[in-house]
Amino acid sequence: MRRDNDSTVSEFILLGLPIRAENQAVYSALILAMYLTTVLGNLLIILLIRLDSHLHTPMYFFLSQLAFTDISFSSVTVPKMLVNMLTHSQSISYMGCVSQVYFFIVFGSIDSFLLPSMAYDRYVAICHPLHYTIIMNLSFCVLLVVICWALSLANALVHTLLLAHLSHFRGNTIPHYFCDLSALLKLSSSDTTINELVILVLGNVVITLPFICILVSYGYIGVTILKTPSIKGIRKALSTCGSHLCVVSLYYGSVIGLYCVPSSNNTNDKDAIVAMMYTVVTPMLNPFIYSLRNRDMKGVLRNILSRKK
Repeated sequence: MRRDNDSTVSEFILLGLPIRAENQAVYSALILAMYLTTVLGNLLIILLIRLDSHLHTPMYFFLSQLAFTDISFSSVTVPKMLVNMLTHSQSISYMGCVSQVYFFIVFGSIDSFLLPSMAYDRYVAICHPLHYTIIMNLSFCVLLVVICWALSLANALVHTLLLAHLSHFRGNTIPHYFCDLSALLKLSSSDTTINELVILVLGNVVITLPFICILVSYGYIGVTILKTPSIKGIRKALSTCGSHLCVVSLYYGSVIGLYCVPSSNNTNDKDAIVAMMYTVVTPMLNPFIYSLRNRDMKGVLRNILSRKK
């Protein structure tokens, strides 16, 4: 670390996961396998949706966007963590750290905005089926995705610019496996009041508001399902919403558990472990959840494999 009179730093030290040195090789192999599963599984979803015209619908359009975002989200943190574990080097440059914060917020925010968009798609399909093709047309779906990207880029830019103004740090050791914004603010000896206020306001916009929208959408869906006398109709509605509810539970459960539930002991270890849930585990499970619970996806995969045979 380089320090001058202004207490600036040229690099940070990432302490990584709370793993013993003798277990580093085993855990790095496990994390590498999980990362490769995430990339290959989500690429498979994108490929299947692109190849089969029957999957060119709003639901699968949003699913392909989510798959791309999950690949990018994991790629922001996992490769650097694996490199540090395998090379036994814990350093990351200042610019690399700021860049990691920016892209982590971008893709994390897109994930949070895409999930309510998918919930709204299910709401229209179940509660207003006769108007579905009119409401969820291609232009509207593209507009929703563009809004997701625009809001996420703006959110990340605000946090990153405010972080860049913090030039005074008490140290350069981050008790995490990536450059977490909250951990960096704790290291800063500058006034972080504005940063924390912006995190509170924008955090509600990015996390709380989308989560409320999802709850409202599924509240209406639940009421509509209960009004349906057909058991077959209820099963069909539940099957189309089940996968999305699993992903929502995993993502928001880990995020709320990390940032909203206080912890008095082992805070740093808990933060790193819970962060693994929504940065590594959830993106890896998404392909299994959407593929194994989705009849259309399994049918397309079987058709492609049978053609090759």
